[in-house]
Amino acid sequence: MFTGIIQAIGQIEAVDAFDGGVRLTVDAGELDLSNVVLGDSIAHNGACMTVIEQIPPRKYKIDVSNESLRCTVGLDRPGPVNLEKAMRLGDMLGGHMVSGHVDGVGTVLAFDPVGENRLLRIAAPATLARYLAAKGSVVVNGVSLTTNTVRDTAAGCEFEINLIPHTLSVTTLGQLQAGAQVNLEIDLIARYVERMVSLEQQGSAA
Repeated sequence: MFTGIIQAIGQIEAVDAFDGGVRLTVDAGELDLSNVVLGDSIAHNGACMTVIEQIPPRKYKIDVSNESLRCTVGLDRPGPVNLEKAMRLGDMLGGHMVSGHVDGVGTVLAFDPVGENRLLRIAAPATLARYLAAKGSVVVNGVSLTTNTVRDTAAGCEFEINLIPHTLSVTTLGQLQAGAQVNLEIDLIARYVERMVSLEQQGSAA
């Protein structure tokens, strides 16, 4: 489990293909690797991946399967990446409960300055629209955020988020622009509520 509070911006330095996916070499940047061992989980732009090799002092390798590549963006090429280590017992939950499993890919429609902040508007696919609500939680490229507004569309929905200067400076979200694609994870609570409601509806119809 994760919190959606980014701990460092890392850098994917190399992408090497193998039968079944790609192997990434990641420079961890300022991420504390002192308690990371082989087999530990680290979220990369919101996608949970396993450390398969350590390259002291600041680097490690992960494997990304073809299925993960199909479901995500930003893990198939060199570039900056949001990093968060998995939660440990006793850690603070600063964002919200995040699984590290990307549910879908959204498209940035606007990234407009509002004073020192940025108004981020994203189009989400129809498969995720039912889980998004105003003032609810969503994960964008691994970052726990709160939606301001949600508007349904024929293709799914559009939602807006206000990004403060701190978030812009300590995550890769400050580099977004219209047209960019982003990894989305919906709120775990919304997922379970939808499941319970659908089962109740099936029972009523029986």
